[in-house]
Amino acid sequence: MRVLVHIEDGDAWRHALAERLPEADVITSEAPAARRREADYLAAWKPSAELLREPIRLKGIVNLGAGVDALLNNPGLPAGVPIIKLRDAGMAELIGDYVRYGVLHFQRDFDRYRRQQARRDWHEHAVVDKDDWPVGVLGLGAIGAKVAAMVAADGFAVHGWSRSPKQLPDIICHHGDEGLRELLGQVRSLVLLLPDTRATRHVINAETLARLPAGASLINPGRGTLVDEAALLDALGPGEQEGRLRGAILDAFPEEPLPEKNPLWGHPRVWVTPHMAGPTPMKEALDQVAQALRAFEAGEALDTVDPDAGY
Repeated sequence: MRVLVHIEDGDAWRHALAERLPEADVITSEAPAARRREADYLAAWKPSAELLREPIRLKGIVNLGAGVDALLNNPGLPAGVPIIKLRDAGMAELIGDYVRYGVLHFQRDFDRYRRQQARRDWHEHAVVDKDDWPVGVLGLGAIGAKVAAMVAADGFAVHGWSRSPKQLPDIICHHGDEGLRELLGQVRSLVLLLPDTRATRHVINAETLARLPAGASLINPGRGTLVDEAALLDALGPGEQEGRLRGAILDAFPEEPLPEKNPLWGHPRVWVTPHMAGPTPMKEALDQVAQALRAFEAGEALDTVDPDAGY
């Protein structure tokens, strides 16, 4: 079994995977082309189209992240090759911390205090009880469900939404179009953890933003394509004066790195982070990769990505 690894710091991943799979010949995308062509499996994060086209006997691909949109949209993706994606693998806790910070940022008025500091304005705001700060989480997959549970454990009322019905402890679950409308009307912080699919692109648009209560906040550690940026800027309004939307903490964007001229950079009520909410932890990820590759080799049934669904 030859495994081709492509990711930043590929040598470290190669060594660690080789320890878990001593029976495998593990190489990186820096190996000679002749060796890359003979790979049985590709474990990669955002490979180039050229690299995807190289292996001539590829049996499977392991996507080294939870989001598969970049891979599925890659013109070099070979048809019919099964794809496995990482499911949580330690990312959920990191993303959960990001979301918990974001919720507290607005619930405890840190955004307002920061603006007050610039004006040397000493003015205290009354603390809103967590019970009175409902949080909405769109997307209840492996990561979304854990993030929702983490926020609920902090004492917030959490509403979760998925396309099909789900039941989760301590989460008020909604589903379908009507469920989305119901959730949006109740939450003060909205968290986006949906995959990038045809059905989810611009799910946050002028209509859905208008359904949020005045003064709501948006936290997006998910996919950049979920948000219509023009509608978001309109809902935020110009300058420091709060518009219908109080503020947004954004970690993912349709184009990355975020272009220098994008107005989100300079908006005083937007916080931009460089897609860092949930980096892939190597140890947990490689445990999943090794397990998946052994299952591929043994011909076992695997939970593969549905390219039509996008996840």
